[in-house]
Amino acid sequence: MTLMSEVTIDPYLVQFAPDDKENPKNWSRRRRWYLTYLAALLGFNATFASSAPSGIATQLMSSFKLSEELAALTISLFVAGYCVGPLLWGPLSEQYGRRPIFLVTFPIYACFQVGCALSKNAASIIILRLLSGLFAAAPLTNSGALISDIWDAKTRGKALVLFTLAPFVGPALGPLVGGYVAQSGTSWTWMFWVLAIFAVVCIVLIYFAIPETYAPIILVQKAKQLRLQTGDERYHAPLELIQKKQLHKRLEETLARPFKILVCEPMLIAVTIYMSFVYGCTYLLFEAYPVVFTEGHHFQPGKSVVTLRYGCVDFPPLGTLGLAYLPLVAGCVLGVIGYLLIFNPQYEAAMDRHKAGLVSPEIRLNLAMSGAPLFAITFFWFGWTSYPSISYWAPMMAGVLMGLSSSWIFLSLFNYIIDVYLFAAASALAANTVIRSAAGAGFPVRHALCGTGR
Repeated sequence: MTLMSEVTIDPYLVQFAPDDKENPKNWSRRRRWYLTYLAALLGFNATFASSAPSGIATQLMSSFKLSEELAALTISLFVAGYCVGPLLWGPLSEQYGRRPIFLVTFPIYACFQVGCALSKNAASIIILRLLSGLFAAAPLTNSGALISDIWDAKTRGKALVLFTLAPFVGPALGPLVGGYVAQSGTSWTWMFWVLAIFAVVCIVLIYFAIPETYAPIILVQKAKQLRLQTGDERYHAPLELIQKKQLHKRLEETLARPFKILVCEPMLIAVTIYMSFVYGCTYLLFEAYPVVFTEGHHFQPGKSVVTLRYGCVDFPPLGTLGLAYLPLVAGCVLGVIGYLLIFNPQYEAAMDRHKAGLVSPEIRLNLAMSGAPLFAITFFWFGWTSYPSISYWAPMMAGVLMGLSSSWIFLSLFNYIIDVYLFAAASALAANTVIRSAAGAGFPVRHALCGTGR
């Protein structure tokens, strides 16, 4: 109470007025939706790059004499980079702002994509993939934090729909594009050139279109401007009180924050473990789908339509392996539609019935309670129908239910984490992303090792 009273009566503490246009939450809806689309695009870039090499795995194995396990590492080590990156980029964005972190990480990430394209041996491409993932992790924490910066709780659920789609749509489309690169007759290096070009486009958009959105940093800028205009050095922002500490102490506290939040919050531990399991199962599909559809149903890596003829038996026209992932995307879209039509209106109604700030975050969990049983059913469906004697449409359509259930789980739990840890959203998401990415990296490698009988 004493601290709050001191902050309230401090005439030199710079804060936002109720209708301050510099407050990101008071920006126009058009501008905020535009930034939401850009944030989702940055997240899509990172997740698309994570799985894209699976489409050129055969070429990589041939060019560098890679085993299946090492080929799987080109995906797993990229995702393993997510285990380190968020610990840096999330907390640092809460000290220096979202925009500087994006401007630092994306150019380096683009350079590593160029390095992958120019790699001459297996060691270099594997190491560069790991480093690429480290810097690509920035949007996985900061894009969600950016959305929390500009939207209130009532509208945030709709905005997070786009961010939540990235972990599923990006990995699902990556193998499709990689497969077509493999079958187009061009070198495998073009896959990484495509990723580099995509990253450069994002850099341009960040530089020209994404302003600073983190309110404490904007207040710091506002305080500096007031000191310059008035000549009075007593004006200060709340964050500057923290920044007065020595740099090494500040960095120690900042970088340790995700671990502190995770260790001290049993709720966050439980949510993170479950999201990690869901995320790991999703990445496991990038190893399971080639077994089911390429070996079992004779799908091709990237050709659009082919007809296989074995002796006197005509097989039906078969599609590209990448197309097998499209039901997953369709399921995500259906999940989003269901969320917008059913669950989000329920949350908005709860907001209208209660005073602002009194709506329990646990209301967000209703969506996960609906998605969790469907997610379990998905794997029984996929496992029981993945035999070559059963039509390939059966396991493919399991992807629809997986996309729907996964999107509901992630929408629910992302919203829940941000509602609970609003002012430390980047750190909370960073802790979640680290553990979740460890599962995404480990599941495919474990599958590859088991597939070799180890």
